Amino acid sequence: MHKSTLKALALSLIICLTACSNEPKETHYELKEFQTMSLLGDSLKIPQRSEAALKALNDNLEKAKANFEADPSEMNTIWLGRRYAYLSDYQKAIAVFTGGLQKFPESYKLYRHRGHRYISLREFDKAVADYKKAYELMPKGVVEIEPDGAPNKLNIPLSNTQFNILYHYGLAHYLKGEFEQAEDIYKELLNNYCDNLDLFVATTDWLYMTLMRQEKKEEAEKLLNNILTEMKVLETAKELTEVANAIMLDKILDYKTEIVENDSYYKRLLMYKGELAVEELFETDNDDVALSLATQGYGVANWYLYNGDSDKAKEILKKVLDGTSWAAFGYIAAEADMKRLQQ
Repeated sequence: MHKSTLKALALSLIICLTACSNEPKETHYELKEFQTMSLLGDSLKIPQRSEAALKALNDNLEKAKANFEADPSEMNTIWLGRRYAYLSDYQKAIAVFTGGLQKFPESYKLYRHRGHRYISLREFDKAVADYKKAYELMPKGVVEIEPDGAPNKLNIPLSNTQFNILYHYGLAHYLKGEFEQAEDIYKELLNNYCDNLDLFVATTDWLYMTLMRQEKKEEAEKLLNNILTEMKVLETAKELTEVANAIMLDKILDYKTEIVENDSYYKRLLMYKGELAVEELFETDNDDVALSLATQGYGVANWYLYNGDSDKAKEILKKVLDGTSWAAFGYIAAEADMKRLQQ
């Protein structure tokens, strides 16, 4: 080849590389519609959203990207991954968290969030490994408030990092059918990191189900003695305003003794106690009907299983699986149980 031709090719390559290097890493983000396969062999895709909902989520993503590009810190990495996850692109979220762990290998918070999304994608072994590592690394005997990406009615975060690590760690074992391991984790969680009623009822619910799966009925029933009918669920605007004002004025934090978010778990526990009719669990004013079906439907299916009616349990599980909230824990657990019942 002639020297002048070689020089021209070399110059073209340099120009191309320079131009490419100046391009933004992600000029346009497109959701990956397909995410994973269900435990039953179904294709799980990103759910449809309204234009308004999608715009709000994308706006938050753009802010997270800008923050990350300005400062790729541990926290900004976490928020970037979380924003992808809120768009249901769990594959992208995991990639972000994995990149963060290469830079921050001792980050129990990054392991916590990546483990969560491995659960979403039904990769339970990877989730267990991540939570085992997160547990080893996290500071014990303290609670570090974890900021919410989807705020509750009070716009006050109720969970903590330690709680979320153990809660999801136990769940990953539960979904694998490793109930003894899940029991030990939930007990540690209940005794050390549930500092308000929302966390208490959520953990009690999963521990109760874990005990019942091991036929530890007497211990499970004793656990229900801690669930009182006079536990208050904040519902009205007036109640929410009063509690919010009390917190802003640094008065007694009443929200710690009242249920703000997890009334679904509370109702499931009351049903297990026989103080709430099975039918009442499906009565909800929650805007997300599909999520309510996944949560309450799984509780009802369990009730039938515990009472020896596997046919009715399968019927309810099928209703849950006909829904669209495939990332909800109740939905994933319904998949796991249906698979076991079909074997």
